[in-house]
Amino acid sequence: MSTGSDQPAGGRITRYGHGERLTHWAVALAYLVLFFSGLAMFHPFFFWLSGVFGGAAFMRVLHPFVGVAFAVLFYAWAAQLWRDNLLLPSDRPWISGMFRYMNQKGDDVPVEGKYNAGQKLMYWSMIVVILALIVTGVVLWRPYFTGYFELSTRRVAGLAHAVAAFIMFVGIGVHVYAAFWTKGSIRAMTRGYVSRAWARHHHPGWLQRAASKERT
Repeated sequence: MSTGSDQPAGGRITRYGHGERLTHWAVALAYLVLFFSGLAMFHPFFFWLSGVFGGAAFMRVLHPFVGVAFAVLFYAWAAQLWRDNLLLPSDRPWISGMFRYMNQKGDDVPVEGKYNAGQKLMYWSMIVVILALIVTGVVLWRPYFTGYFELSTRRVAGLAHAVAAFIMFVGIGVHVYAAFWTKGSIRAMTRGYVSRAWARHHHPGWLQRAASKERT
């Protein structure tokens, strides 16, 4: 099971800058808008959620525009992080034991990079899933683009959009679960820093490099 101090031990070190944290929470907010508005349009049982957005008409206008903003924010952010998210041979032990970690039945494997293999897999999967959502969303975007596509194409796009949205929902759920489970992770994304003890336990290689940069 993950351990790590909530209190800075032996000092603290910056993990996420202001810009990265602001972008993260902006993406999270956009995702919530998309999730609840999409759920309202997906099934009549959830249609009452349209009231949160001031009615169905405005919600249907809002959803695709927020989707574009979400994609722009995400890909602009992702473009700065791809090097830290490359899968390396050192990630194999983490991948082989990830289900034990998720079930809190195994000890964490120290990670050399800034992100563990689970975070890296999440990163690359979201790049693909968000692209699928944007492409299928354009096909479904009324009244601007639907006229350019046949009904059969729109039906396939609707199914693919729903499947991609579900995959994203599961991925985000795992991401949130892992953030709460790994003590200290939420503080890192709200305040920007972690204790050196936390970094030494979870990401010793990253701590060494980050500490070297802080000294220069």
